[in-house]
Amino acid sequence: MRRADRLFQIIQILRRSSRPVTAAALAEELEISKRTVYRDVADLIGQRVPIEGEAGFGYLLASDYDMPPLMLTPDEIEAVMLGAQWVAGRSDKVLSSAARDVVAKIAAVVPERLRPFIIEPSVGAKPTIGEPDEHVDASMLRSAIRNGVKLRLRYRSEVGEETQRTVWPVILGYAETSRLLVAWCELRQNFRHFRTDRIVEAEMLDETNGLRQGELRLRWQRWREANARFP
Repeated sequence: MRRADRLFQIIQILRRSSRPVTAAALAEELEISKRTVYRDVADLIGQRVPIEGEAGFGYLLASDYDMPPLMLTPDEIEAVMLGAQWVAGRSDKVLSSAARDVVAKIAAVVPERLRPFIIEPSVGAKPTIGEPDEHVDASMLRSAIRNGVKLRLRYRSEVGEETQRTVWPVILGYAETSRLLVAWCELRQNFRHFRTDRIVEAEMLDETNGLRQGELRLRWQRWREANARFP
């Protein structure tokens, strides 16, 4: 790895972490020695990159540090391309269009030498065959999740039984052939998974879940860890 690329990667690693990253962790990910890490971090600080911390404690990048967001590596571009292909082939129309727009925007601003990685990527996501029969607008579900708003669902079970549920939506998960709404169910007083193709009706209520931002997601993550499963 070229030194310039290595310095860039150090910034990227620090950028994605909210906790101090030790020299040992940096050295392991970059496959270099800790001495090289110390020297590279010192060079970055000398270039006025706002890195805080010290050897033995770990390093943090100032949260307000502004680096051009599209200084992408070929691997990063292909990661974006793979994700965009997957989303375009499996999501609702709004997200599918957004995925294609992202690719077009990246192609318009990356350096010429990187465009082949967008036009002819070496990775590809297999498109789905057929679409599940759904009656609910996925963009409405995503809006309720972002805004912490409750939903009222009419839900049909696997055996055809219908129930009314008031839920606190957490995340919309995408599987190969279906979508799952993970939510806290007031009826069951627990987290439940609702297949979106079994949601007969969904209404966004004028009522929030009353939790501070991120709290419901944190509770779900704890529940998921305790139950050792992922939707």
